[in-house]
Amino acid sequence: MIVVTGGAGFIGSALIHGLNEKGIKDIWVVDQVDHPEKQKNLNPLIFDRLIGIDDFLKDVLEKK
Repeated sequence: MIVVTGGAGFIGSALIHGLNEKGIKDIWVVDQVDHPEKQKNLNPLIFDRLIGIDDFLKDVLEKK
């Protein structure tokens, strides 16, 4: 699994696109999708999970 923080932004979505081109789809996108442009960046991409920052941190701290 690869975690991409800020994955819904311009640079993060470009990174996910590059990973998808290499056949990598086991990706968690960590970001707040509170802007329509960010959601638009994610539409063509393949990933396992979109998770908010607070929920991601909660998951990580619980497994510690």
